Amino acid sequence: MLDGKSILITGGTGSFGKAFVKKVLRDHKPHKIIVYSRDEFKQYQMQQMFASDRLRFFIGDVRDEKRLYRALTGVDYVIHAAAMKQVPASEYNPFEAVQTNIMGAQNLITAALEAGVQKVVALSTDKACNPVNLYGATKLCSDKLFIAANAYSGKLITRFSVVRYGNVLGSRGSVVPLYRELAARSEELPVTDERMTRFWITLPQAVQFVVDSFNLMNGGELFIPKIPSMRITDLAEAIAPGCRIKKIGIRPGEKLHEMMISRDDSRHLFELGDRYIKMPDFPFWKVVLPEGAVPVADGFEYASDTNTQWLDVEQLKNVLQQEGVVE
Repeated sequence: MLDGKSILITGGTGSFGKAFVKKVLRDHKPHKIIVYSRDEFKQYQMQQMFASDRLRFFIGDVRDEKRLYRALTGVDYVIHAAAMKQVPASEYNPFEAVQTNIMGAQNLITAALEAGVQKVVALSTDKACNPVNLYGATKLCSDKLFIAANAYSGKLITRFSVVRYGNVLGSRGSVVPLYRELAARSEELPVTDERMTRFWITLPQAVQFVVDSFNLMNGGELFIPKIPSMRITDLAEAIAPGCRIKKIGIRPGEKLHEMMISRDDSRHLFELGDRYIKMPDFPFWKVVLPEGAVPVADGFEYASDTNTQWLDVEQLKNVLQQEGVVE
């Protein structure tokens, strides 16, 4: 699917972008991969990591539609990973989040249609389901823009889909590096609420899920992986056994538990192997599903506290060791 393709990834110098580039250069034969981002120093660092003549770097911002169009000329596939994603920062700088996460999404849609891109997969978050913070609200709006873009692409070849998943181990903003640093100094580990649960996925799993979604998509799908939950106190124990916990209270815009599928979503939701697929609820939409996809029960929901898959302390330790986070 990716062999011979020109692929652009927005926000490509982030943790997902680097993991994606590593996998695609190792396992596939793309024509080229274009890393589109704002920070020239991060691009320089990434150039030192990957010695490949298939890798290109393009300075640009998703807020700049003309620059996006220039970057997308001749591109087949796009992964949209650029986002303002820190919840507290978005709460205190709301319009900045709107400009990047919403206006940036629309700029990419317009540029992709005009440039004749074949497929676009936008990365989303569990915070976009029943959002209580501005980051989640902007990502929900972004998701809807990408899904709706299929309705007005008409006879153009461009198709758009969205991937939504939970907390990514080792990604920018993850609590894991903080816990490791504090544990090394034998300090207390901050926990906002001892009851807190989160969905959990590793970077390699997230990358593979996105690659597989390119293979499955016809346009309009929202793909959600079946992944385990974990308790934040178990994560602290896995990183620093016997550690002291300091309860600091829930931060602005933070949820006690996350949700990836609401009950209202279940009316248009299907299950297939390792994932759920939510189809658009437009009355005119012709549903095209992969073979084997079956509808879920009415009223189904997928939340981190009622999940049927869980990682306990030992399992979390194993995952952290496999990813090289702890010894």
